[in-house]
Amino acid sequence: MAKRVLLVVTNVAHYDDVDHPTGLWLSELTHAWHVFEKAGYEQTLVSPAGGKVPLEPRALKFPNIDKTAKAWLDDPARMALLENTVSPDAIDSADYDAIYFTGGHAVMYDFPDNEGLQRITREMYERGAVVSSVCHGYCGLLNTELSSGEYLIAGRKMTGFAWREEELAKVDELVPYNAEKLAKERGARYEKAKLPFIPYAVTDGNLVTGQNPASAKKTAKAVVELLG
Repeated sequence: MAKRVLLVVTNVAHYDDVDHPTGLWLSELTHAWHVFEKAGYEQTLVSPAGGKVPLEPRALKFPNIDKTAKAWLDDPARMALLENTVSPDAIDSADYDAIYFTGGHAVMYDFPDNEGLQRITREMYERGAVVSSVCHGYCGLLNTELSSGEYLIAGRKMTGFAWREEELAKVDELVPYNAEKLAKERGARYEKAKLPFIPYAVTDGNLVTGQNPASAKKTAKAVVELLG
């Protein structure tokens, strides 16, 4: 049977300031989708509320957009997948071999406290399935607790979009919190690349995390390696 991967995307379209749009950073989905597709995996898109997924405008402009994102935008069938994602309540975690949290600043709002996503992640992690995230996707792991009551990321090596990268992207005054700081407060052994915005991924057991948009492909390949 083909391996099955659950890819998590956002439903949020703007920061607290409604004049600043955000959404899914498309290439963080398309790069991973391409890697998983090449590996022969079945893929499902899930979002906190189900339904439509807005796109981060900055991710659709040069130099952030690339051929995989452009190909997705030009494919009506794939764009339709972003109009009708499933909700966590419709997901049986036992059906999946890995979960992959995509990013974009939007996920800082709807990923952290979604009980359905936390349930799926906890169940998958505890049975040894692969839990992964890229960029801000790790916000979906920040508040997830294991059955023991411990944070899933406590004591684990991991990475995600760095605070320095927030500053360089000039959104440090827009974001609702410092995700890097929160990860450390929850006991994560946070790591990052020596330079901002370069590909960097960390594997610790069945947890795989990537630092930034450029790390999506590297993160997905690490997931494939773990799944054998």
